[in-house]
Order: sequence, then structure tokens, then C-alpha cells
Amino acid sequence: MTDHDTDVQQVDTDVLIVGAGPTGLALAVDLARQGVAARLVERGAELFPGSRGKGLQPRTLEVLDDLGVLAEIRATAGHYPPNLFWRDGEPQGERRMYDPTEPSEAEPYTETLMLPQWRTQQVLYGRLRDLGGEVAFGRELVSLAQDGAGVTAGFADGGRVRARYAVAADGGRSTVRRLLGIAMTGETVDPAPMLVADVRIDGLARTHWHVFQAEQGLLALCPLAGTEEFQLVARFPAGQAVDPTPDSIRALVAERTHLTADQVAGVGWTSEFRPRAALADRFREGRVFLAGDAAHVHSPAGAQGLNTSVQDAYNLGWKLAAVLSGRADRALLDSYQEERRANAEAMLKLSTGVHRGEVRRGPATQQLGLGYRESALAVETRADLPADALRAGDRAPDGRRGGIRLFDAFRGPHWTLLAVGTDAELPELGVPVVRIPPYGAYGTGVFLVRPDGYVGWAGPDATGLAEYAARHGAARG
Repeated sequence: MTDHDTDVQQVDTDVLIVGAGPTGLALAVDLARQGVAARLVERGAELFPGSRGKGLQPRTLEVLDDLGVLAEIRATAGHYPPNLFWRDGEPQGERRMYDPTEPSEAEPYTETLMLPQWRTQQVLYGRLRDLGGEVAFGRELVSLAQDGAGVTAGFADGGRVRARYAVAADGGRSTVRRLLGIAMTGETVDPAPMLVADVRIDGLARTHWHVFQAEQGLLALCPLAGTEEFQLVARFPAGQAVDPTPDSIRALVAERTHLTADQVAGVGWTSEFRPRAALADRFREGRVFLAGDAAHVHSPAGAQGLNTSVQDAYNLGWKLAAVLSGRADRALLDSYQEERRANAEAMLKLSTGVHRGEVRRGPATQQLGLGYRESALAVETRADLPADALRAGDRAPDGRRGGIRLFDAFRGPHWTLLAVGTDAELPELGVPVVRIPPYGAYGTGVFLVRPDGYVGWAGPDATGLAEYAARHGAARG
């Protein structure tokens, strides 16, 4: 049964998204370009102002490419500079934080780019507005109820919104998650309190990520690409109180570095935290879904939190659109938790490993190797594949063959039927069809690529493809 098969009472919107961070904005953009009526509400008076999640992994760059904002992101984003270590006012040598990976035809983006979170949000917000969407600021959610037909949200100002579905993108302290009674299971990654702040520093070169190794504790100053600011991160002994005021931050810089307090020319956003890893026990409760930090909380090490969050939105958006349009049964939405919770759990282990120095930043943190081979949506009908062969559930590689760039063909909220090195007869699904010569990244065969860029179905020919497409909303009538 599709969502439109149910006799629903009057709704204000198809999807209510709570929280206008990177997760909520990415989801709102994805839904808007598919013509889904969505309402994005944010408790704050404006977008989040801090640098917090500043690393954009290669897989996220591919998502941003599909959402139509990569050019603007790359125009502002910068490279991660090498670490420069200091002790007693003297430089001790430098080291790169990331193991570089050369781009290839199949993986054109392999560098992790740096962009303050506030700027990533601005770009996504601009794209949302171009698509006719908006953010309702100052809307604090205080109640949530659901029935078989929809969700009713109540706000502190007395207003209410009735939606067919709701998505919690309201952060690690998610009000929606609390109202649903969903617990989080996790651990403290590091008992030491941390301070992060956006600061302006006079007289410090922006060519390096400066790491000061003082007796009082570590302090790092990273130049934030596209700005005149540095992100300050400081670690304190367990149990010590952290003072985030500007005067305290100036004194901290003077105490742990060769810089003076007066060289701290400005202090913006600040936050105290203790690194932890936590995973929601479930990502769905009826018609309400958890995404982003509302579903998983990471250590900032390794830059996995924001990126995993954007992947949540990218996974959920096309599924909601397919169900709401009547192309797919509501059962398709079950695959969101199946696919994303397992991936989030893996990323939590990875980010914790990076924090503890057990995992090196590089190919493991790029998220290009993540996939959904174990998903019910992954159907592989080819036999005797080599161990390194592309399979259903894997990310669909880029490439250029026969004058066609695959990422250009995939771009947009549609499925793509790809025939590689075969003249097999293909069913009429009402989706773009691409035929290319043999290509090593795919081998040969027929591939149905999902709207989020993963191979859903793969076979030596099209036998069984039409039934799969009809079941999962790929076929358009």
C-alpha cells in the first residue's frame, strides 16, 4: 500500500523536517527538487554560526555535486594544511594529517576539503531557496503525536503542523528523539573535556594547522578556509572546569603558545564538549525518522559526523519521494534504518578509532567504500564474480565512455538504467537509459542505479529487472 492509498486527514505538508543543520537542509533540498512539499523548522533565530563540522569527505562532495552546489562549495573550500608542531615557542616539524589518494576516473574526488559548517549550511540554504523552499526560524518543537495517517507537531508559540512524515534532524540533544522515547547507546571516547572556538589571530601564518604541545595540555589552531578565522581546539585534564569566555580563551592561548593574549583579535562561536560515540537504538518510530546527530553522535576526529549525516538525508530523501508520489509501497521506507544504522555504527567505530590514534585518516575515512550490499534493496543476479568486482549495493563509479560522463547521467533524483558492454534488450521503465562500451569499473552487464548513486540491481541481462523496478519505485508510469 502506498502512502496515497490511505485516507488521510488534511495535512499542512508532506514532510516536516525539524532542525536546519546540514542534515535538515540537505534533506529539504533533495525533497524540493523532487517536488515534495516539505516544511523545515528551526528552533534558533538563524542558522548555526560555528565552524564545528569543517571536513567534507569525497563521498559527500559527490552528494553535493548531485544536489547542485559543488561548484559553490569548491569556490570557498580549501585544502587541509599540514600540521606544524610547536614546543616552547619553536617549530618542531610538520606532518600531514591525511594520507593523500590520487583521483581516478571512477573516483574523481579523493581529497577531504575544509569548509566551516556555517558556510556549508549557507550554501545549502541558498540552494533550497532557489528551489522555492524556506526555513521557518524560531519554531521550537514541544510535542509530537502520530497515528496511522500522519504526525502532529506542536510548537512553543502554540502553533501546530500536521504532516504525513516527520524527520528529526535536530542534533545530538534531539527533542524529537526524546519525545519518541528512543534511547541512545554509546560510550565516552575521551573523559577529558574539550573546548572549540572560532577565533581571529594576529601574526600567525595560515599555511599550517598549528599544534602546541604544552605542559598544561594540547592546543591547536587551524586556519578555516574561506575565512579570516582559526578554529581553536584545546584539551583539558579530566574533571577540570572549562571557561569558554573570550577573556579565558585569550589567557589560554597566552598560556599554551608563544602568542600573546592581545594577538587573539576576536572570539566568535565557542563550545565545550566531551568526545563521545552514541547510536540511537532505532532510526524510525512509525512515521518519524531520525537522521544526523539525532541518530548518531561522533567524536569530531576523522570528520565523519557531518558527512554521515548528509548521507542519511541523501538515503532518505528519494525513498520518501517515491512513497509520497505513489510509485513505491511504504515498505521501501523500512530500508532506511536497515541501511543507515549499520553504516552509522561502522562510522562511529571509525571515528572513535581515529580519535584514539588507532586509524589513520585516508581511504578509510573518505566514505567512498561504504555501501549496502546486505540491504534488501541490493539484488545481484550475476554469478562467479571476482572478489573485487562491483556488486549490487556498491557505490556506482564515475567514468567517461562513449562521450558520456556517468555522474552527469546519474545526476538528478531519478534511477538510471545502465548497460555496459552489452546489447541486451532493456525493459521500458521510464527512466534514463545509458549504454556504454565495456568499462573495467563495472565489468559488463546491466545495472539499475539508485537516485542516491548506489547500484540497486545488477545482472548479466535484464531478466527480473522490471519486477524489481516496479517493487521499489524505479518504474515510472
